[in-house]
Amino acid sequence: MKMQIDYSLYLVTDRGLSCGRSLVEVVAAAIEGGVSCVQLREKNCSTRTFIEEAMALQNLLRPKSIPLIINDRIDVAMAVGADGVHLGQDDMPLGDARRILGEQVIIGISVESVADARRAAAGGADYLGVSPVFATPTKTDTAEPLGLEGLRAIRKTVDLPLVAIGGVNVQNCASVIAAGADGLAVVSAIVSAPSPQKAAEELCNVAGLQSKRIR
Repeated sequence: MKMQIDYSLYLVTDRGLSCGRSLVEVVAAAIEGGVSCVQLREKNCSTRTFIEEAMALQNLLRPKSIPLIINDRIDVAMAVGADGVHLGQDDMPLGDARRILGEQVIIGISVESVADARRAAAGGADYLGVSPVFATPTKTDTAEPLGLEGLRAIRKTVDLPLVAIGGVNVQNCASVIAAGADGLAVVSAIVSAPSPQKAAEELCNVAGLQSKRIR
């Protein structure tokens, strides 16, 4: 049976922003603060290193029933038995990924427009990463920010869970949830924080996410 996922506080990793701390150290603290889902994103390491990192996270997350999502790399997801993959508009087509992974694996799709959202929903995506909601220095290859109005337009178009990413922080997180997002996808606001645990706790509290948690 496909895993039920709480998308409310969705951590996307970035080793380059972790202030010299290990990936496991940052993620362990973040989940203590309320992170409910973790996406491992690696763009500049070998496949072997990617798999080693994924296994380390899997060993941390699985006993706590927190899902591990792998960014882009279907081979890595399969190698470690991850709960899902997240694909961008230039990655493997959704239909091909579904044939390879089967129906039990979660597949999320990044969408930058209403048209993207409609295609992903029609193609069988499990959730959508709406990106970017606000301008962000974390990724430079994204479209113009959608803003809250763009998020609302996508919310009106599809019934899938929406995870908002791009410049999401404690100052704007409540407005993002109010605009229709089911969850907050956060990178630097947690990964670069002096205390990832406290940063996650604050996001949960300010955005009112505690009542939405499954765990």
